Amino acid sequence: MPLQIVHHPDYDAGFATNHRFPMSKYPLLMEALRGRGMAEPEALNTATPAPASWLTLAHAAGYVDQVISCSVPEKIEREIGFPIGPRVSLRAQLATGGTALAARLALRHGIACNTAGGSHHARRAQGAGFCTFNDVAVASLVLLAEGAAQNILVVDLDVHQGDGTADILTGDPRVFTFSMHGDRNYPVRKIASDLDIALPDGTGDTAYLERLTTILPQLSAKAHWDLVFYNAGVDVHAEDRLGRLALSNDGLRGRDEMVIGHFRGLGIPVCGVIGGGYSTDVPALAARHAILFEAASGYA
Repeated sequence: MPLQIVHHPDYDAGFATNHRFPMSKYPLLMEALRGRGMAEPEALNTATPAPASWLTLAHAAGYVDQVISCSVPEKIEREIGFPIGPRVSLRAQLATGGTALAARLALRHGIACNTAGGSHHARRAQGAGFCTFNDVAVASLVLLAEGAAQNILVVDLDVHQGDGTADILTGDPRVFTFSMHGDRNYPVRKIASDLDIALPDGTGDTAYLERLTTILPQLSAKAHWDLVFYNAGVDVHAEDRLGRLALSNDGLRGRDEMVIGHFRGLGIPVCGVIGGGYSTDVPALAARHAILFEAASGYA
């Protein structure tokens, strides 16, 4: 069976091409996957919006209502980085539902990926940092509530620290949150994950992969994990305008193959989400996001 991929056309909320958040990367990622023969009908699954009953497992009910009704206060919209109109609200609900669907597919097939997700700055009380709802936190709590999983590991390798995921999940003994990120990057005020590794500016392929090699066995030894959520943000790339690390495409591929291979080698299901990526060359950015899917397809 091919790699199961979750997508929805409305992951693209139609921002202007000069917006700081490169919204066009979502359709361009699908183009890249089609060009690689990975978007055949038997591989594609359509996301549906996460219901409010799921969203309120991770977020304050008042904030969920504000997003769904498009009445988010301007102060919070500024922290998120864009207004929450109907298309953005729908996109946030779809991306969250998509990660939950990808997680279910991963439990069934061993691995699956969402073509969105990784919105790790959304905290319990509100969104921030281009993140409206925290899809990984919501999906984790849904699976736990349903009894579909008992122990979940979050491996967050976006260049930015996963403060929102930590805010929502840390302290829940059923979920372990791990973030390896750039030290001198957003957010300024970090919220401690269960394990954080902060890397200096300019960290390149060799040092990055060496550090990751040492930590993965420690993570897999902490519990019998039913599922790993893997945030494969590509803003660690040397050409990303919001990252300060120096990975190459080969480094990204090595990272993704290392993470996926490690956990799949132990028989642990992996749900991949794409995380951040902010290069001005959006087709090149989409091709970097496609590396996750290429690596994952080897384990489908």
